Parts: sequence; C-alpha cells; structure tokens
Amino acid sequence: MPFAERMLKRLLFFLFCVMSFVVVHAQQDSIFIKADVSTNLKEITVSQNFRYANRLQVPITKIKLLNWIAAYKNEGTALAKRKVEDRRKDLHFAKKEDLGSLQNLSINGVKADLNLDSENLYFELPEPLKPGESLNLSLQYDLKLPKISITGFGVGEGKAELKYFFIVPDTFETENQYGRHFLDIDETQNGGSYWEIELHAPQNCYTEGNLLKNGQKFAGTLTADPEFIITKTEPVSIIAENKAKETKVVFGYPITEAEKSSLEFFIPLHLNFIQEKMGFVPDKIFISEKFKNKEEFFGNDDIKFWKFKFQMFTDAQKTDLDYISIITKNVFKQAGITEKNKNHWFKNGLKTYIEKQYLAKYYADENLLGKLPENARIFGIKPLKYFNIGKLKLTERYGIAYQYIMAQNLDQKIGEPFSALSNFNDMAISNFETGNLFDFIAQKMTYEKFDAFIQNFLTENKGKIIDTKSFLDQLAIQSAYSSDFLETYINREMRVNFKAKKFKKIPEGYLVKISKNTDFNIPIKITSEDRHGHSESYWYDTASGKHTGEFLIPRNDINKIQLNDGYIFPEANYRDNYLYTKGFFTNTKKVKLKLGKDVPNPEYNEIYMNPSVSFNAYDKALLGLNFQNKSLFDQQFLYSFTPFYSTGTGKMTGSGLLAYNFRPVDSFFRNWQVGTSGSYFHYDKNLSYKKFSAFSSLIFSKVSRSDISRSLHLSYNYFEKDLTPEMVAANEYDKYGIWSLGYGYTDNKIIHEISFGSNLQVMKDFQKLSAEAFYRWEFAENKKVSFRFFSGYFFSNRSRNDLFNFGVSKVSNYAFSYNLLGQSATSGILSQQYVLAEGGFKSYLNSSVNKWITSTNVDAHVWKMFNVYADAGLYQNKGHHAKFIWDSGVKLKVIPDFLEVYFPVQSSLGFEPSFKDYSKRIRFTLVLNMNALTNHFRKGWY
Repeated sequence: MPFAERMLKRLLFFLFCVMSFVVVHAQQDSIFIKADVSTNLKEITVSQNFRYANRLQVPITKIKLLNWIAAYKNEGTALAKRKVEDRRKDLHFAKKEDLGSLQNLSINGVKADLNLDSENLYFELPEPLKPGESLNLSLQYDLKLPKISITGFGVGEGKAELKYFFIVPDTFETENQYGRHFLDIDETQNGGSYWEIELHAPQNCYTEGNLLKNGQKFAGTLTADPEFIITKTEPVSIIAENKAKETKVVFGYPITEAEKSSLEFFIPLHLNFIQEKMGFVPDKIFISEKFKNKEEFFGNDDIKFWKFKFQMFTDAQKTDLDYISIITKNVFKQAGITEKNKNHWFKNGLKTYIEKQYLAKYYADENLLGKLPENARIFGIKPLKYFNIGKLKLTERYGIAYQYIMAQNLDQKIGEPFSALSNFNDMAISNFETGNLFDFIAQKMTYEKFDAFIQNFLTENKGKIIDTKSFLDQLAIQSAYSSDFLETYINREMRVNFKAKKFKKIPEGYLVKISKNTDFNIPIKITSEDRHGHSESYWYDTASGKHTGEFLIPRNDINKIQLNDGYIFPEANYRDNYLYTKGFFTNTKKVKLKLGKDVPNPEYNEIYMNPSVSFNAYDKALLGLNFQNKSLFDQQFLYSFTPFYSTGTGKMTGSGLLAYNFRPVDSFFRNWQVGTSGSYFHYDKNLSYKKFSAFSSLIFSKVSRSDISRSLHLSYNYFEKDLTPEMVAANEYDKYGIWSLGYGYTDNKIIHEISFGSNLQVMKDFQKLSAEAFYRWEFAENKKVSFRFFSGYFFSNRSRNDLFNFGVSKVSNYAFSYNLLGQSATSGILSQQYVLAEGGFKSYLNSSVNKWITSTNVDAHVWKMFNVYADAGLYQNKGHHAKFIWDSGVKLKVIPDFLEVYFPVQSSLGFEPSFKDYSKRIRFTLVLNMNALTNHFRKGWY
C-alpha cells in the first residue's frame, strides 16, 4: 500500500475516533479525576471535573451529588444499621480513626457551604439547567478512607480498595427523589459515565482497576462504578483468549500458582461459554476480593467439623464452579446498566441461568454434595448414599433452595427491593428462583431461541439503562406468550401449584388430568418414564383461569408420569406431581421408611426414624426411636411419635404430637399451628405423669430483614400424676387442667436484644398473670450487659399447696415445660440445676410466692468467660408483709446461653462462700435444645 494512502487512512481513523469521543461525551456524563494517595494510603487529595447533563423532562435548579463516604461517619448511618442487621459490628464499634469522611470541599473554586456529613449534597445552580443541556463542575476535596473491614472498601494491611468514595452526580435521580443512602448492596451510583482517572499512588505501590489502564491513567465508559486496588504486591492477571477476543482478567487479591494454573485453563472456557450464550465478553475483567466473596459458588466448600474435614469437590472443581459464577456476574455487570435495588433480579437471574446451563453441560451427573456421599464414611459405611440429599443432582440446588425458604413462609417476591431482601432470599429468590424461571421458559421455547433473544436484547441495550418491563414484554412475544405470566409473577408472592390428578388409558396413549391453582396461563412440562428408566418430555400451554385440563402422552409403555421434574418450576408442592400407571401404588404414593432426617423426596410418603436418647433422674437413660414425617423442610401436616424404654423403671414411656400448619401468602400471620400432644414419663421415683395438650399458636408476619418476631399461644393442658400415700394424705394434686394464653415478642438484634412475654393461666383453684421483659446490650465489642424484669400476680389463689406458686430461686415445673434433669430432686447435683424463669434468683432465698412478686436480674461481662450478676426483688405471701431480697455473684460461661455456672457471693443470707455447704449452693444451667442452636446460627440470614 502506498505511503500516502496509509497516512490518509490513519488520519481518517483518528478523525473518526475524535468525532466518536465528542459524540459520546455530548450524550453522557464525563468525570475527570486526579487523585493523590498519601504514603499510608489513608488519605486522598482529589481534583475532579465532570460534565453533568440534565436527562429529565423539566428544568432543574440544583444538582444532587452522592457523597457516600459519609455513610462511614458513625454508628447512626443507614449503612451502620444495615450492617447490624447482617450481624456485623465493625462500623458500630469502629474507632474514630477507622471511620471515613469528606473534608475541605470546594466547588468551582469556592468553599462549599454544605453539610459534608450528608450522603446527599444538593448544589444550587446559578440558573436553571434546561432539559438536554449540560454544564461543567470543578471539585476539590480530601478523603479520609475508612477501615477495609467495615465493607470491604477502604484501607487494609498494606493495601487500599477504592469504590464509591469519589463524589458523583446521581444517575438515577428523578424529580421526586430526595435521598439515597449507601447500604453496601453493590448498587450503581453513576452508571454509563465516561471516566478518566489519574491515580497517583505512593512509590513501590501498584494500582489496578476495572477501567483500561495506561500508566497512571485509567479511562473508559463504565456501566457500573470505577473500582481500584492499591497494593504493595503486583496484582496477578491472566490474558484469556476466546473465540471472540482477548480479555484481560485482573485479580485484586493474592492467588497461588496452583490457582493461577487452574484459572488459565478454566477462564477461557468460561468466557467461550458466556460468549456463546450472551454474545458478549468485555476487554477487561477486574475481580475485587469483596466481589469474589459475594459471587462465588454457594455450597461447594469443604465441610469441617472439629478435627474432621470432608471434601465435597476437588480443588479444580471448586475453582471452576466459583469462577463461572464470578466471571458470569462480572460480564453481566458490564453488559448494561440496571438500578440494582429495583431490578436486581434481571442480572442475578440471567447469571444463574448461565451458571445452570454450565452445570448441565459439564456437571450433569454431579451430585449436590459432590464426592461427599463417597468420601464420608462412618465405620466403613457411607451413610449419605442412602439419603435423598446424597442422590440429588447439583443442577437441582436452585429449586431446592426456594423450596426450603418457601416451606417456612419466609420467601419474598422476586421484585422486592433488594435493600429489603433477607440475605437468604438474595440467593434463593433474586438469583435461584429467577434463574430457574428463565431456564423454565428457555426449555419451553428451546435454549437456542432464548439465547438468541438474550444476545439481541443485550446488544440493543449495550451501555444503556435497561428497561426490564420492555425485556419481559419482548420475551413474552418471542416465547409465543409462554412467559406472559412473568411480569405479574415477579411483582407478587405466588404459591403456584400443579396437581397430577389421574390418568386414563386411551388408544393414542395416556390422557392425564392436571389441575392448577392459578389464573395465569403458565406452561407445564410432563415427563413419562418406562420400566427401563427411559424418559420423554412434553410441553403444553395451559389456558387462563383455575381449571382442570387433560393432556396427551402419546406412549403406551410408561410406568410413571411426572410434572415439572428436577424442580424446574417453583411450585408450592411437588408431592402431587406424580402418577403411577402400574402396580399397587397406581394413583397413590409409595411409603418409605428412612433413618435420619433428609431433604424430602416428593415421590414418596416418607417416615423418618431417628434414634433418640434422653435422661432424667427417675427414668435414667431413655432409649427411644422417633417416628415423624418432618424432614429438613417444614411441612403443613406434622406427626411425631417417640416411644422410649426407661432403663430406670424398665417400662415404656414416650411422647407424641399431631399438628397442622396454615401458611397463607400476604397475611397478617406467617404460620398458624393447631394440634394436640401427649407425653408419659416419670417425675419422681416410681411415680409417673401423663400430660395431654391441645394448642393453637399464631406466629405473626415479620419484615424479612428484621429480627423482630411476635407470637400468640393458646393451650389447654391436662395432667395426671401418680401419688404416694403420703402425698395423698398431704392433699397433693393428682389431676388438674390448666388453660394458658400467652403473647411473645422478640427482637434479636446483635447490639440491642429485646424480648417481652406475658402469660395468663387459669384453672379452678387459681388465676394468675405474669410478664417478663429482657434487654441485652453489647456496650463494647463482645462485652454485654443484660437486664431482666419479671412480675407475677395471683388474681385468686385457693390452691391446696404451693405447687402452682411463683418460684423465687427454683421453679415448680407443674406444667412439665422445663427440661429439668431432676424434677423432684431436693439434694445432689441435679437439684442445683437453674432455670432463668419467674423470680430468677440464683441463691436459695425462698421457695415460692403465693400472692405477688416482682424482680430484676442483671448480668454483665467483666473478663473473658466471666460475668458478674445481681438480682433484687420484692414479694409478698398471703398473711405476710412484703419482703425485699437480693443476691449477687460470678457467672462462668462455659458455652454462652447453653452451659453456664453460677457462684453466689453476697446475698440477703450473707457472704455465701463462708457457708460450710457452699458447694451445694453453686448452680448451673443446661440447655439441650437443638432448635435454639439452629436459630442462633441462622440469625442475620432470614
């Protein structure tokens, strides 16, 4: 090619680039930053210019600037409150030097008269800015970075991670929007802007970020927000080649050589897969440590218990699974702009769809628990191989997670604002349920057509704010309206259910009658299976309205008919999705006995058998076997029967329960349970008791991210007790029935824990009311003080003895509701068991109260495992004056809230360590309640 022609082409190319640059910057905000980072990485001096365009349809008189570093200023911000909801205390207890702040702000050379502690800064314009017009602003300010442990952004050991700290205009601002708050939910604050950042780091430091880099300068247009890392070690990067282009992948955290070697193989594989599905991969991918931790594959970690470790997946598989999830989400972040709080489900659902497709291609036969069913051995036996959870496929995890949270009526609608989603629903609803729905529609319309639609949609909306309604409307057309239900489904909590009612054999095959409980014309998938296990699937559209329809399976050799196999559609109940054409169980369910709890197999009526061991001083060791239908998921109808062999008496004892749960959607209550129960054990040597109960409990609805729960309980309990001749002579109660009405309120926040309960008990001989309030405050990190208040009052008390009295130091347990190892023990170690109830005194100050009592219990942390406690109260018995009592001592927390030991020191009795029988005055608590332990670990998730 002649030299002149080459020069002309270069000149034309240069002019084209310049014109493109001018056009782009005329249509979008442009932000130019020069930032000088201090030697200790804690301060940044910023000079900033940006071009702001009025995209509204009306003139504006002020510009809203987002100052999200102000969210770190103290423990009273929206960010701090959200972190406490997530049971994170870093910001709440952060020292002043660990907090972030904005200082010395000047706008256009004039010191700004603005509240720099506000997250929303409103800059008044000298004259209105008309629609479509733009202006330039110049800012100078200093940033003091927060500690990185608070949110993952800020200053850490030898590094700084920057995101959201620079002041920017609000991309999603509307005429009526006057306040946004930084909640650390990875929301976009300024999507679609062109950024040019000159980042001056200290000597011997390296910088990297999600913009293209040239020396100290980073530049480019972002659909999200700029993100940088400054570190003393050079960040690792990989150049991944795929069919479309080369992509540079930069890791903002250390990775080992083994990990790098694996990633050099897997990331090109991931990018090729994403390219085929989405039609788009970016030039650069930057992965911060926080993004990695948030987006990596859930449920592939090794299981560690005490000194044991069980590996579910190989290291290579874990890397593969983690990074297909991480890379896919990063690519979607760069594909278009979404307001995450409102439309989180769009990118999360598509990310899950891609992830599920990847699993279907490369992990189709992999179990949910990976290699664990083979690797977990007990005495040479592989127990998980006999459990349904050990047989479930990895691709079924998406539907199972939804089933788990839905069964507790704690699921939220897909379109719930992201800031209001519980942490578990972020995964189970925004990601898994939405992705499953996309996969469901893709199967119906074929994956090729769905992928082509996604590619075209993303191409048309590249770099734009995505209109999710337009997405759903276009998808409905492309799917021949099979997905027409999605828009309503996303914005409502649904309990869709299909039921396979019965079948009829006809010459053409089988005619299957199927009903649905929804008005929406949601398609269904019917799978037939022959006796050899070969299956075929058929898709049908359903008509609008709740109805029963008949659908043809054109085969004559099938044994089983199944609806929506593999949990592909989020149904309320999968147990009615099966029909059998041959054998004893035609149109009925098979029964299966299983040892231990399990993820339920909806194809069977499962009865779970669980060995049960208990102990009390009179039955001694109780050896039993529990039979129940409650799996690892909650169910509507429950039964549980546990026969025990009492080694202390040589007799059979036990307990049983029948209950039904009502869990309506969008009701004022979350669960209404009605039921009956009974038990038979021994309460003294050779003396048994029988307890029969009928009850109804109402658990009110709760805000998903809140720790507040409220309940109402009504019960009638009837008791029969064996009595000795001496007891009969003393006029003891052998039969009595008690009505009980109670209300409970708990708020289990990590800093301020509050609970309140009241209870009214009525029987023919007494009527009494009690109330209890509890408050625990973490006043410094891992240091708590608690206050408990109790009051009890008899409206009338004509009882024959002190059985129903309020306890001062010990409770009577006449309702057999406390887990006392020595129910009637008056001496020995079992008599020293303590229950924090009623009076709550630890010292033996009095036995009981038959008129009224009020008491206060205080407990405060002092050092490591040691607390101090103090109790004080007033009580009055009939015919006596009111009396004041108190005690104090030291508490040893062996296992906090479960196993604790009390050492009395000073009380109304005097200095107790000087008493000869002091060892008998030491008390202990023992809480053997697995539900309490489970609830403890799930706090902050849902």
